[in-house]
Amino acid sequence: MPVSAWAVTRAALLLTLFGALRFPGADVRPDVVVIYHGWYERLLTGSFPVHDVTWQYPPAAAAVFLAPALLPFLTYSHAFYLLACAADATVLAMLLRAGRAHGRDLAGAWLWVAGVAVLGPLALARYDVVVTALAVAALQAAARHPRVAGALAAIGALVKVWPVLVLAGARPGRTTRRSWGAALVTAVGVSAAFLAFTRGPFAFLTEQRQRGVEIESLGALPFHVLRLLGLWHGTSRLHYGSFEFLGPYVPTAARIALAGAVLAFCWLVWWRVRARTFSDVVLYDAAFAAVLVFVTTSRVISPQYLIWLLGLGALCLTTRSTVQRRPVLLILAACLFTVLEFPVGFGQVVRSDLPGIVVLLIRDGLLLVATVSACRRLWRSTASRPEAPPDDAASSSEADYQVAHTG
Repeated sequence: MPVSAWAVTRAALLLTLFGALRFPGADVRPDVVVIYHGWYERLLTGSFPVHDVTWQYPPAAAAVFLAPALLPFLTYSHAFYLLACAADATVLAMLLRAGRAHGRDLAGAWLWVAGVAVLGPLALARYDVVVTALAVAALQAAARHPRVAGALAAIGALVKVWPVLVLAGARPGRTTRRSWGAALVTAVGVSAAFLAFTRGPFAFLTEQRQRGVEIESLGALPFHVLRLLGLWHGTSRLHYGSFEFLGPYVPTAARIALAGAVLAFCWLVWWRVRARTFSDVVLYDAAFAAVLVFVTTSRVISPQYLIWLLGLGALCLTTRSTVQRRPVLLILAACLFTVLEFPVGFGQVVRSDLPGIVVLLIRDGLLLVATVSACRRLWRSTASRPEAPPDDAASSSEADYQVAHTG
């Protein structure tokens, strides 16, 4: 049933992207048709889009934007949509496999099918589904092949940074050493190759200093409300590839968001130090919580970020021992309000109209509640437990359940 539902919903999304169906709101295709295609032509020369403020990605992202060359009989955009759909199918296959391993639990597969369908054609018109596939693959490999998991997490991080967080809950001892060691070696090796054979692979690191606060982020909500009331007279415009607030107090809000991200990282390190229970389930739960807290504290919350959370949340739901079931369901609800703010009502969000603000308040409120709940549940289920068995001890899935969580 999940496969059939996936086929029907993804066919509808592809028909929308191909122009046969109409989805309400703003057109989500220009990023692929114009921006991605422009990067593709530049990357073919062996040079990265240096001085292009819309290029904000680590060097391995180039592989995703060049991938449509594998389907030369299609237009660039059509090839990109089909490859994104293939990555989507890969995530579903991994979730079905994980569900079968934990007693044929299909909740994770259903969450992925429904969540991506709710987000609409945007999900296949951005490259985040490819990054999510790498992160899910890394988590699934972690139990038996920690070096493979580390390599996949490093590749994912060189595509879009955040997949490095999926190793946050790796078992202490040999598993952590192997996974993080493989991640470091892979990251250094791949980075060295890009530095040797391409031009400007890391230029993006120095070109994001003047970013404002993206209008869909949590930090933008006060500016929306004050603007509606006529108490703030800044502006919202396209800046660094997304609509941002620019004007008085925005730099201060950006610094506060950065401080929030730093505090989130400190909490994650403190949780890791205090945690006493580690298992495959904890690995999934910790990855979901870690990425969720960094999404919520970021000064940029693009709609496609919900794809990351859907993939990691769905993996949590492949086992009944997860403590993240309620936060994951909150993310599914947030997907509904995400599609209402973009693409359906994006004009109202840009203008800070009341309907746009209400939708944004609900979506960001759901993210905030989910974040607090996810962190609280992870801490309570792991940080006050007795010491886990040695890393090298053999354990069955049933044993993992017994030491994992009590919700």
